[in-house]
Amino acid sequence: MDDTRRVFPGASWPRAQPADVGLDAGALGDLGRWLTEDEALNDHRVLVVRDGHLAAEWERGFVTEHRRRLASAAKSVYSSILGIAIAEGKIPTADARVVDYYPELLDVPEGRGPKEGRWAFAKDRDVTFRQLISNTSGYMKPGEQPGTVFHYQTFGMNIITHALGTIYGVYDTDDPGEEPGFGELIDRYIKGPVGGSWRYAYTNFDHAPGARVEVFGNYCQIFIDARDMARLGWLWANYGRWDGEQLIPEDWMREASRVAPMIVENCPKEKRAWSYGYGFWTNEYGLLWPDLPRESFAAVGAGRQLIWMCPSEGLVVVQGPGPYEEHHDEICMRILET
Repeated sequence: MDDTRRVFPGASWPRAQPADVGLDAGALGDLGRWLTEDEALNDHRVLVVRDGHLAAEWERGFVTEHRRRLASAAKSVYSSILGIAIAEGKIPTADARVVDYYPELLDVPEGRGPKEGRWAFAKDRDVTFRQLISNTSGYMKPGEQPGTVFHYQTFGMNIITHALGTIYGVYDTDDPGEEPGFGELIDRYIKGPVGGSWRYAYTNFDHAPGARVEVFGNYCQIFIDARDMARLGWLWANYGRWDGEQLIPEDWMREASRVAPMIVENCPKEKRAWSYGYGFWTNEYGLLWPDLPRESFAAVGAGRQLIWMCPSEGLVVVQGPGPYEEHHDEICMRILET
């Protein structure tokens, strides 16, 4: 794909006719009719961006400006900030021990964790940023040594945001509501530069009284509309580059969008584990989407939230929400085949 054809949105997205960006209008029309007319599909918003142009957009049951929780797709944003923090020298490497920057992660005694049997163990002293972002840390999980087991969790991701927030001075465990929180870093390094308009809330699961949510909770929830999801996707599809400026280190983005090496080294080759990188889901081994390009990767969250990127095609497909759980391959194949 010729990068010179790529553009970046300002206050609004530049639009293009499908044929002008190499897509078949008839095929996209068929896709749109299926999405809007098939009663078996849930309400949805689906966007197609090609070379930075908004080439197609369908919605049913939602208005364009409606913001929804990005949910676990926010983990891809956390990964982006982690890569930036390493590039800025705030931590020397992703393999740095988190306890050296956020010792509070160990201040979760028995009975003060998120659920029965979960608290900070001695082994958690050796947890690294790389293990947290790849969901292999074993944090607060008995019997899981750091770096050896893929176990998808939210609390480890919260430790990343609090550790980075502490390093940058935007989070204080002793008074978490006083500081601006991790959202300040997202605003500074991503939202502002790409022209986003999303907002934040700090949320928790229901925990027993006394749980130390100020240590392992307060998930930085992003409330976002579908077009701003596309802004994130277009940033990631360009491996962190936005309109001539490298916002996220390219080498980090390329590594983050592949399966984490410690998963390959230590985990059985199964679809869920061998499809996860550093906060992104990846098709590197063709296990997620067998018919789609191996280079493609995605940010995925509960509530049918998905941002799918195929860098060589200059393509971003947003489902916010969408029918991706059953039909993602079909939607993207229809677009690619045009």
